[in-house]
Amino acid sequence: MTGVCGCCGALRPRYKRLVDNIFPEDPEDGLVKANMEKLTFYALSAPEKLDRIGAYLSERLSRDVARHRYGYVCIAMEALDQLLMACHCQSINLFVESFLKMVRKLLEADKPNLQILGTNSFVKFANIEEDTPSYHRSYDFFVSRFSEMCHSNYEDPDIRTKIRMAGIKGLQGVVRKTVNDELQANIWDPQHMDKIVPSLLFNLQSGEGTESRSPSPLQASEKERESPAELTERCFRELLGRSAYGNIKNAVTPVLMHLDNHSLWEGKTFAVRCFKIIMYSIQSQHSHLVIQQLLGHLDANSKSSATVRAGIVEVLLESAAIAASGSVGPTVLEVFNTLLRHLRLSVDYELTGSYDRINIGTKIIKEHEERQLQEAVIRTIGSFANTLPTYQRSEVMLFIMGKVPIPGMHPTLPSTGSGTDLILIDRHDNLPKFSTIRLVIISDISVLKLKVDKCSRQDNLFMKKHAQHLYRHIYLCSKEQSSMQPHFEKLYSLLALISMELANEEVVVDLIRVALALQDLALSSEEMLPVYNRCAIHALSSAYLNLISQLTTVPAFCQHVHEVIEMRQKESPYLLPEDVFIENPKIPKTLEKLEGELLFQQAKITEVLGGSGYNTERLATPYVPQFTGCRRGGTGEGTQETGG
Repeated sequence: MTGVCGCCGALRPRYKRLVDNIFPEDPEDGLVKANMEKLTFYALSAPEKLDRIGAYLSERLSRDVARHRYGYVCIAMEALDQLLMACHCQSINLFVESFLKMVRKLLEADKPNLQILGTNSFVKFANIEEDTPSYHRSYDFFVSRFSEMCHSNYEDPDIRTKIRMAGIKGLQGVVRKTVNDELQANIWDPQHMDKIVPSLLFNLQSGEGTESRSPSPLQASEKERESPAELTERCFRELLGRSAYGNIKNAVTPVLMHLDNHSLWEGKTFAVRCFKIIMYSIQSQHSHLVIQQLLGHLDANSKSSATVRAGIVEVLLESAAIAASGSVGPTVLEVFNTLLRHLRLSVDYELTGSYDRINIGTKIIKEHEERQLQEAVIRTIGSFANTLPTYQRSEVMLFIMGKVPIPGMHPTLPSTGSGTDLILIDRHDNLPKFSTIRLVIISDISVLKLKVDKCSRQDNLFMKKHAQHLYRHIYLCSKEQSSMQPHFEKLYSLLALISMELANEEVVVDLIRVALALQDLALSSEEMLPVYNRCAIHALSSAYLNLISQLTTVPAFCQHVHEVIEMRQKESPYLLPEDVFIENPKIPKTLEKLEGELLFQQAKITEVLGGSGYNTERLATPYVPQFTGCRRGGTGEGTQETGG
C-alpha cells in the first residue's frame, strides 16, 4: 500500500505538487517560503500552467473555508498575492478569474476576518498594472459587496469600523482598477455610482464635526487617518479627481439625492462640506458643471421648504467662492436668472402664504425662513458677480436691480435689501471705510484714505445708458416705509461708491440732485412717511452731501454744507446720522416744518458749483424720477427721465 501511494503521488501534476508543498503541516508556521519561490519560478517558466495553478489554489481555498481551516485560507491568499505580483504574462487573465473567485468566496463569508482578508488581497490586485487587456471581467459583485460592507452594523464597534474601512478600501480599489480601462464596465454608470457615492457619504457623515480643511487633508493626524471618515474623504477625493468631463454629472447626482433623502440640506454644514470636497477635487475647468447641477436641483426643489432651498443656495455660495479660480463663465447668465427667479418665488410665497396658488394653505409658509432664504440668494448673487471681470460688474448690478421686486410692490424689504450689490462696484476696497463710520459726519474725509481713480470709458458708457435707473432705485428704496437703519446705511454706501467708482462731472451733478430730492422727499407731507423715516432720509442726505462736497473740492460748496450741518447740530440734531442711526434714535414725536438755514439750498449749491464750471442748468433742475414706460422686472433699460 505504501508503494502504491507513493507511486500515485509521483503521478500528480507537478504544479499541484508545488502548490501542496507551500502549505506547512501546522498553519501557524505560515507559508513555506522556499517552496513558494519554487512555485513562482515554475509559474514564470511555464506561464501556460498559471491558470491551472490558480484553479487548484481556488479549489483548496474553498475546501479550507468550508472546513473552517482559516490558517490555510490565509496562506492560500498570500500565495495568490505573490503570484499576481510576479506574473504579467498573456495567460494572467484566467489566473485572475480564479483569484477573483476566491476573493468573492471570502467576501461572501460571514466571518469579518475573512471579509477583511479578501478585501486586502483585492486592494493589492487593484494596484497591479496588467500587461494584457481583459474583455470579459466583471466587478459588479465587488461594487455591491464593498458598498454593503461600508454600511456594516456589526455589534462590536471596533470590528464594525474595520469592516467599514475595508469596504471603503475595496471601493477605492474597484475605482482604481476600472476607471482607466475602456474594456471594463463603465464604473461611472449610474448603477455603480448610485452605490459607491452614498456608501462614501454614509461614512463621511461620521466625521461631520471635522471641517474639510483644504484641497488635501495631508495634515491629518495618524489617528484621524485611520478613521472611516478620513479614509472616506481621501477615497472620495480620488474618485472625483479621476472624473472626466462626461462623468461629473453621474458622480454629483448621487450626492444630491443622498442629501435629499436624508434631509441634510437644512443643517447646511454637511452639504457644504461635501461640495467643498467636490469643488476642490475635480479639475477646475469642470467647476461650472457642478454649478449647473446645483442650479437645476434648486429648480427641482422650488416648492420645498425655505430651509431646504436656503441650504442649496448656501452650497452654491461656497461653491462659487471655490470655482472663482476655475471656469464659471458659461453659466454666469444661468446663475443670475435662476437665483433671481427663486428670489421672486420666495417673495411670492411670503406674500401668498402658500407654495401653491391653486390650493392655498397646502403648506404653511414661515416668513422668517423665506427672509433668510432671500438674504442667502442675494449673498450668492454677489459672490458669483465677484468672479466676473471688473467691467462686467456694473452691468450685473443693473441686471439684478431690474429683476429684484420693485420697491412699493411689497410690504417689507429684506434686512440686506438695498445696496446688497455693493461688491460689484467696490473695486478699491473702499466699502469697509464707510460701513465702519456708520454715517457719522466727518469734517475731513482725508482721514479715510479713500482710493479714487478716473472714471473709465466703459464706466462712462454704462452710466450714460443706465444711470437714471440707479438713481430711481436709490430714490424708491429711500421712500419705503419699511426701511430701517441697515437700508439707509447701505444706500449711503451705494451713493458713496458710485461717487468714487463711476462718477464723471455729469454723474456728480445728478447725484447732488438726487440728494436734494431726498431732502424734498423727507419734507413732503404727501408721502405720509413715519417720523423716523423722515429723519433718516434727512440724515442720509446730509451725510452724502458732506462726502460729495469734499470729493468735488469746491470750497464754497463745502462751506455751505458745513454751515447747514453745524446749524442742525445746534438746533435739530435728529436730522443728522449721530442721533438717528443708533440703537435708540433720538427723534421727536412729530417733525415740525423745516426751513431756512436747516436745509441745503439748491439755488446756493447751483451758484457755487456753477462758478467752478459745473452745468448750472442741470443743477437748477430738481430731480424727479419718471416711471412711464419702465418695464417691471426688465434689464433696467426703462425710459429715462425727460426733465430730471
